[in-house]
Amino acid sequence: MDYLAPRSGIMDASGIRKIWQLAAKMKDPVDFSIGQPDFDAPAELKAAAIDAINQGNNGYSLTTGYEPLRQRIAADISDNIGWDKPEVMVTCGTSGALNLIFWATVAQDDEVLIPDPYFVMYKHLVNFNGGKCVYVDTYPSFQLKPEQLETLITPRTKILIVNSPTNPSGAVYNEDDLRKIAEIARKHQLLIISDEIYSRFSYDNEAVSIAKYYENTIIVSGMSKSYGITGWRIGYIAVPSHLKEMFERMAAMQQFTFVCAPTPLQMATLKGYDCDITPLIDQYRNKRDMVYNGLKDDFGLVKPGGAFYAFVPAPGGNATEFVKKAIANDVLVIPGSVFSARDTHFRLSFATSDEKIQKGLERLRKIAK
Repeated sequence: MDYLAPRSGIMDASGIRKIWQLAAKMKDPVDFSIGQPDFDAPAELKAAAIDAINQGNNGYSLTTGYEPLRQRIAADISDNIGWDKPEVMVTCGTSGALNLIFWATVAQDDEVLIPDPYFVMYKHLVNFNGGKCVYVDTYPSFQLKPEQLETLITPRTKILIVNSPTNPSGAVYNEDDLRKIAEIARKHQLLIISDEIYSRFSYDNEAVSIAKYYENTIIVSGMSKSYGITGWRIGYIAVPSHLKEMFERMAAMQQFTFVCAPTPLQMATLKGYDCDITPLIDQYRNKRDMVYNGLKDDFGLVKPGGAFYAFVPAPGGNATEFVKKAIANDVLVIPGSVFSARDTHFRLSFATSDEKIQKGLERLRKIAK
């Protein structure tokens, strides 16, 4: 008897797993695969977490989160987006947030517009919930263009995902394009999911939220990347007050799944609003420049505007084959097929030391030549 439900096979991590298996024999690895900052959490946050634990705050929080943190997030959104009294729920990372949103919104055969390349979780969550992925090709600039978007909308189109700065390309969407995309979404009454987890990592221009221009937007974000606390699992969902019923459905789902984000870590994360991470962002801007200057000539790299990724054209046009060569030279990168319908690029995360970046770039250039 087969005890597995058919949907259990939808989420396949085999693409990344194969790369890890190849990497097992690396002697002097340069790891460009990890999507998390290489800096530690600020001392203030760590001290606050220890204090919260020692003071006995180790039980459940409210399902929607620690109230002072929720209020601070809501105030920040009101100031930056202009929403009056947004509904905010603290989640178990942005991954937990995305699960709740897709569970609550995607029904059988609903079409979801996903810019390609994309964060790999989007595809799996749409498929898991019975929806249909409709990919919006953003090559070669990785900008989401309004004129292309509208040609893909059908009566079944329900949701548009906007991720800026993006994973895996590092693109930051143009503000004028976002305004036009908002007009298209309004015309067709789409729901927009705006994934803004990398918003602090924007190096040349502000990463503008499409929520400023469109009222039916769910904001997904968190503190994991910007404070180096990915293991704490602190993210959040924010929706405008007129979508309160949707918010309450997601809160009920959190109650019967994740229950709540870790209470002492929620309390400690509140301290993050008092931490200046500008020097860290400046360091990552320099890392971005190292990667761009090191690969633009030999690889034709499009300059990433944010996040800590570069989506690099593979010499010869076959990313999987190039990644095998890179791993044979002790450089770990991820083929573009993990993030895209194409396999022409590879993802490089520059969330590592400057020394490792320089060493890895030299090896990649050597392979390309």
